[in-house]
Amino acid sequence: MGKTGLIHRLFDEVKDLNIDILPIYVDIFSTCNLADFIKVLSENILRAVPDNSSLGEKLLKFIKSLRPMVTYDALSGVPQFQINYQNEPEKIQTLYSLFDILNSVEKPVLLAIDEFQQIRNYPEGNMEALLRTHIQTLSNVNFIFCGSKRHLMLDIFANERAPFYRSTEFLALDKISEQSYSDFINRQFASDNRTITPEAIEYILEWTRRHTYYTQRLCHYVFQLENNIIDIQQVKESAQLILQSDSTIFNQYRQMLTDKQWRFLVAVAKEGEVEQPTSRKFIQQYALPSASTIQSLLPILVEKEVLTKTLHDGNLNYRVSDIFFSHWLSLHF
Repeated sequence: MGKTGLIHRLFDEVKDLNIDILPIYVDIFSTCNLADFIKVLSENILRAVPDNSSLGEKLLKFIKSLRPMVTYDALSGVPQFQINYQNEPEKIQTLYSLFDILNSVEKPVLLAIDEFQQIRNYPEGNMEALLRTHIQTLSNVNFIFCGSKRHLMLDIFANERAPFYRSTEFLALDKISEQSYSDFINRQFASDNRTITPEAIEYILEWTRRHTYYTQRLCHYVFQLENNIIDIQQVKESAQLILQSDSTIFNQYRQMLTDKQWRFLVAVAKEGEVEQPTSRKFIQQYALPSASTIQSLLPILVEKEVLTKTLHDGNLNYRVSDIFFSHWLSLHF
């Protein structure tokens, strides 16, 4: 929750404070295999270093030795590479060489790999072992691995049978405290010589459940009103406008889900969060299928990312992943 923004904030502070670290951010969400991983890694390393630096020159020399096809992004002008590999060992050696080049940099390197769980979808089934084998030999490169699929990230780093088992320290981003968020929202409106009432802020934080993305989106919507004083009624109207705007997307979900899955989602949305989805009380209240049917629905809906499971005080809780979708379901069904 807010992981990518936190990393970019960290990198901004490294640069602003002139800390002697080379920060590199790589998002591998769009990658499908090892070749894609190498391509994205290469491009982002080059973005992070000046062309005329010793590292930039070394990287360009190495990449040219691979005889790539080079194109340039039409908007940013950033070079993009397409490398034709002869075989699988050649890809692996290219990856290891990139890491070795980073390891030779004079100052420490901080490499953040976002959506790291994507490597689980690569056809190269040994990707985790390939990375772990070489990463543990690097003395000058520090890694941040982050991902949005918590259950996969936990399986990669907390499963004793996985190569990355216990190789990192864990950091789960929880909700920002209500007081801190309230003060922040107040300051943002005040900086534009505007006032937002305490009741309006309270409603924003309750309605978005203090989830970073949804809180920021609703606040942006409210900020666009350009009123000098923002009250709770204006916030409620803005919230409804967001649901109307997203309704086309929400209706698409229904085409993706079975009737039983849809009915179960509606029930969870009306509750907000459910600790015992297979309990007789919950099933009877919403006229749901049997407990065994719901038990089989849960992993499917979590895998589809329309349902999120979280651990609170040792108990598993389930909620609709998209908070705005949850409100829409509760309102219309």
